[in-house]
Amino acid sequence: MSIRINKYLADSGVGSRRKCDELIIAGKVIINGAKAELGSQVTEGDKVELDGKPVSGQKANVYYMLNKPVGYVTTVSDDRGRRTVMELLPKGASRVFPVGRLDYDTSGLLLLTNDGDLAYKLTHPSKETSKTYVATVLGNVTDATLNKLRNGVDIDGFKTSKAGAKLIKAGDQSVVELIIHEGKNRQVRRMFDAVGHKVVELKRVAIGSLVMGSLKIGKIRELTKDEIIGR
Repeated sequence: MSIRINKYLADSGVGSRRKCDELIIAGKVIINGAKAELGSQVTEGDKVELDGKPVSGQKANVYYMLNKPVGYVTTVSDDRGRRTVMELLPKGASRVFPVGRLDYDTSGLLLLTNDGDLAYKLTHPSKETSKTYVATVLGNVTDATLNKLRNGVDIDGFKTSKAGAKLIKAGDQSVVELIIHEGKNRQVRRMFDAVGHKVVELKRVAIGSLVMGSLKIGKIRELTKDEIIGR
């Protein structure tokens, strides 16, 4: 039985299938001494290497939930020397990668896993997985503004899809819950900019039906069996 090289790498905990495709295109993946291609297949007994290091086959899936603090990037490493979310993993944790991204200055729910299939399901645009954010913004948010967010706004030539928007608190600084189904770069901040409200604090509180709950900032835990089944 053979499987595509990007799935083999994802199942081994290297990253999402999309990230694995990038590594293949960059020529970093070798199968039996030859550079892999996007359509390459791997069968039992093949020798697979990434950056000169062997990659083993499928591992037991591991799932972590992190309440990411501001000031960390959601990458395995950073060429600018910034702190990464990998530094928050407990000692001896299994090899995992972040699912999707949270901006450097955004906090909240982040999943880390070695399950490439799950990462694909949660991040691929066609799956339209909902992401729920709580944003503190400057100015008093009106019903008219909420309706604009719900119907989609233009951010640099891209019209966002319909969103859920609920006012939690009004005032000089308003608090709004926003539910989106896309993942454009800094999308929530850009959506609020488009309706005239600057975001001063942003956190993600849910991905699909998975809710962060009372997990404290900077803390991490494994998902429960029920949470995993619900994925």
